[in-house]
Amino acid sequence: MYQERIYRKYMKTDELTGFNVTKYESDLQIFAGTNLDKEAKAALNKYRKYISDYIKKNPGFLTSLVPVEPEHDAPDIIQDMCRAALLANVGPMAAVAGAVSKYVGRYLLKYSDEVLVENGGDIFLKSKKDRRILIFAGSSPLSNKLALSIPGSNQELGICTSSGTVGHSLSFGKADAAVVISKDTVLADAAATAVGNVVKNKYDIKAGIECAMSIQGIDGVVIIAGDRMGAWGDINLTEPDSVKLT
Repeated sequence: MYQERIYRKYMKTDELTGFNVTKYESDLQIFAGTNLDKEAKAALNKYRKYISDYIKKNPGFLTSLVPVEPEHDAPDIIQDMCRAALLANVGPMAAVAGAVSKYVGRYLLKYSDEVLVENGGDIFLKSKKDRRILIFAGSSPLSNKLALSIPGSNQELGICTSSGTVGHSLSFGKADAAVVISKDTVLADAAATAVGNVVKNKYDIKAGIECAMSIQGIDGVVIIAGDRMGAWGDINLTEPDSVKLT
């Protein structure tokens, strides 16, 4: 089921070119040094096929809510999803959006030294310039009031969001936004799901932070639930200027 990404109206940047690529459930908003629409479509088709072909042979991969062991000859993207799921103690499909963002983003780095791929709130980023990522939290009064300040770097970074109140992705919690930062976008996605599952109401923010702290490879987390928020780790929050990417 497609749901309009209303937060995308806030996304802009002056020096990068933005374009959109879709394939069935995948809807990617991409920023790069130039329009790489053709290359992005090729990468999206490639990695979606790896996942769909694997699911045909292993249908439990699609439905499992707990970690599963990948086949020894599974594609790298499948291995990555299973590894992240094990670290976060969730099913492998909890990491699918982040995995697609990461693998498409890495493919595009062959053509552009700066790339951002956003897939349903899950971001793969490599940027030499400082960026600000606006936190969208649905109907929370804190929605669009805070932004993550991301320093420019030659490293890849994943910024992934899980919500129990926004979008159609499965969550057992009610966090308006559970945002996880990791150098691995696949792990950030799986961990955001795990953290979001813990937060049933605004009084569970501490438990959500403890969950994030227990997952190896997580750099930081921001949780918004109703009119409350909590944060931990290597996080720099700043005031937004009405943009998600600037």
